[in-house]
Amino acid sequence: MPVVELSYSSLQKLVGKVTKKQISDSLPFLGLDVESEDKDLVRIEYSPNRPDYSTDFGIALGLQGLLGIKTGAIKLNIKKSNKYRISVKPSVSKIRPFVTGIVAKNGKIDDKIIKQLMVMQEDLHFGIGRKRKKSSIGIHDLDKITFPLVYTTTNRNHKFVPLNSDTEMSISEILNTVYVGKEYGSILGSSSQVPLILDANQKTVSFPPIINANITTVTTKTKNLFVEVTGIHKEDAEDMLSVIATILQSAGFTLENVQISGSKNSSPKFEPKKISINPDLANQTLGLDLSTSKIISSLKKSRLNAVSKGKNILCTIPAYRFDIFGPMDLVEEIALGYGIQNLEPTFSPSQTIGRINPVSNKLKSLDQIMIGLGYLEALNSSLTSKRVLYDMTGRNPSKILSVLDSKSQEHTILRNSILPGLLENLSRNIHESYPQKLFETGSVFSLDDPISEKINFSGISAHKDANFTEIKSILQSALKIGFGTDLETKTSSDSLFEEGRCATVIVNNAPLGVIGEINSKVIENYKIQSKVVGFEISLSDFLFKSS
Repeated sequence: MPVVELSYSSLQKLVGKVTKKQISDSLPFLGLDVESEDKDLVRIEYSPNRPDYSTDFGIALGLQGLLGIKTGAIKLNIKKSNKYRISVKPSVSKIRPFVTGIVAKNGKIDDKIIKQLMVMQEDLHFGIGRKRKKSSIGIHDLDKITFPLVYTTTNRNHKFVPLNSDTEMSISEILNTVYVGKEYGSILGSSSQVPLILDANQKTVSFPPIINANITTVTTKTKNLFVEVTGIHKEDAEDMLSVIATILQSAGFTLENVQISGSKNSSPKFEPKKISINPDLANQTLGLDLSTSKIISSLKKSRLNAVSKGKNILCTIPAYRFDIFGPMDLVEEIALGYGIQNLEPTFSPSQTIGRINPVSNKLKSLDQIMIGLGYLEALNSSLTSKRVLYDMTGRNPSKILSVLDSKSQEHTILRNSILPGLLENLSRNIHESYPQKLFETGSVFSLDDPISEKINFSGISAHKDANFTEIKSILQSALKIGFGTDLETKTSSDSLFEEGRCATVIVNNAPLGVIGEINSKVIENYKIQSKVVGFEISLSDFLFKSS
């Protein structure tokens, strides 16, 4: 989860008449987690689906609603202008077809605001921008640009001075030597043509989605901004722009529109969307009996507009709240506006006496055995990414279970194996000393008909002397102590493991999983600095059938 560092005194100025304690007490009820505090500074963890919370301006807007200082939707006031135009050439249609933008004037920019804009920019790149692949942002000093602009393509010999440099470089040199070029150049593929934004004097403004030109760098002397967003989907690019426009307006900038035309491009409209919700859905879901007027006031405290229409409530959602898809999302907004702290816990109406599931008891017992064997329990999400599950391990990705409309690139598919997640854990702890020993029991999913869910058990050990005998003895001990079961191993092959150092785990004559030394190429991919051995077996297939 992304984290942002804010100042209480700055939030007080932005929110209005409010004390530090009121802000501190309210932050958790805005859906934010306070990670740490140090005098005036507070570090806050926020959900990636609320990129407007990546700045104190966005959080101040939320706090104003929650504290009843300002309620209802934030309206963007955008002055119509004919001064700023972007013409889009047909040549970009097969590379990066869409561009959108806005002008923000007469703002005060200091180092703190520049830092916040950069954080917001990177969070948007990482989230809905999918690491700049779907959409990316360029923020420029407006006064260094001569309009109209042209969004076009050029060859890789085109030269300009990129951001943070004083040397003219070709596109090829930027892609091969500059960090962002090497990091994101693959987005452009092998095409000889790449996208480019030129101003009226044929000066390079931006080379999307890689880097801006140095000449448009934003500094503390900048007063007027030009923001452009390019992407492969018009809607995603405009979603990004709506967040930036809302934050810049809140920061005191005056917005002016940019006219965009050519090759199916058009000027952004920032139109709000409307969703209807039945009050019964909110009350049944939250266990409350709120009146329609109370629900409407709760929605307004969540910075949405709402009116009663027949038996329903018609809600108007500003463009930057693209995380709201349907009525159930509005129920969450009602709960936040009503106040999570006002929800009173009640006992379930069920008369059934609960008890621990026997399967849970067996898993708990297995956990204790592994802890006794010196292993640390890991708890990874069942949702993971194609990068972790397949790209890094070389596993066959033919049966991916993808999640629709995921807002996080790291949580796009359901896992069918636990081991890649444990390797990812090791890769994030390369600065810690070895040995490192992890295990996990959890759900995995298979693309059967219907989709099946099973419980797997996996362990991993990383240190310079790790070997097959060690990890087999660990698995053997866990099964023997926990379930009184012996195991056999039979030589096999698996892309995750070294050839000749991998075996199938067999229990009661049935193959249950795989064990061995992790392939050195996989270890290299994860940048793990040690030998690694591991295993993964299915528990559902035999141990729990009799439960």
